[in-house]
Amino acid sequence: MLISLGGASLRSYRPEDAPLLARYANDAAVTAYMRESEARRYTVDEAAAWIDVVRTQTPECQFSIAADGAIIGGIGLDLQPDVYAHSAELSYWIAAPHWGRGHATRAVAALTDHAFFTLGLARLYARVFDGNLASQRVLEKCAYRPEGRLRQAVLKDGRYADQMLYAKLRAEH
Repeated sequence: MLISLGGASLRSYRPEDAPLLARYANDAAVTAYMRESEARRYTVDEAAAWIDVVRTQTPECQFSIAADGAIIGGIGLDLQPDVYAHSAELSYWIAAPHWGRGHATRAVAALTDHAFFTLGLARLYARVFDGNLASQRVLEKCAYRPEGRLRQAVLKDGRYADQMLYAKLRAEH
């Protein structure tokens, strides 16, 4: 898949993305608001193995955000099972040197369209750590609505934090 984002693109991961993916996944500024399973020492081999897995998934739900041929972030959908199969959790990140340029907002808008109109999903949601104001603003710009505060839902670096829940319905799009 390839979608132009104006100065960047949303595209399938490529094997050559592994070194930059590993580098960015080890940046404390990027991982500060990620889950612990994502925010740890991440090797190039692990990045390559993850890329191999996501390239075989059907439907494709994990994409790189790229500029000038190199990844600058990632975005994906976690399709839900069973009675929740009409929905997916959205997650995304942008490498610190590329913050503040609108890449996340354009990527979220593009993947939201893809999820609703190509994959046929009815609901997307995102969970954002309290304090991650930039990510909350991205969702708000893309017309995601706050649905609630999950109190002390996160235990990160020995501290409890709230998590904000945002969602968007296809019917509202």
